[in-house]
Amino acid sequence: MRITEAAQRLDTSPRMLRYRDLLGLLPPVREPAGASRHAGGRQPIRVTDLGRQSAPGEAPRPATAHRRFGEEDLATVSLALGIEQRYDISPAALAFGLRVLTEPGVRADVAELARRIGRIGPLPARALEFEKERALRLLSLAPGAVTRAGWNSPTRAGGSRRSARRSTRP
Repeated sequence: MRITEAAQRLDTSPRMLRYRDLLGLLPPVREPAGASRHAGGRQPIRVTDLGRQSAPGEAPRPATAHRRFGEEDLATVSLALGIEQRYDISPAALAFGLRVLTEPGVRADVAELARRIGRIGPLPARALEFEKERALRLLSLAPGAVTRAGWNSPTRAGGSRRSARRSTRP
């Protein structure tokens, strides 16, 4: 179906669908089976292809005829609309969220900002705490069982475990 019909079914405008396409919120255009190039090997330029930059490492998208929407495309756009409404965010914010998930550099920058403003704890401290708890758990020791002089174990001092315990007999 064409963009106008898709917009009507999604209760939005064709302009908003084009905007979402520019933001990368629509599935990539799939060539229909048996599609061939127009005469002279040239294809018409889509309005949504103008000014679009390819993602790093992505080949530039070829211009195609008018986009046709299938049921899967409508379901994807409907999911995006639902996320925007549920979390009260704009299409640009959703597009940025997808970028954070897919680009490691952006993800690292956002994580650093979150650490600096206190939204998440510092990474090394959390990792060290996890490793310490894991080691203590593996050694079956309570967190207070390690002392400054070494392991707080009666067998280390040369005695036996039995002699180090208090007797419960009267």
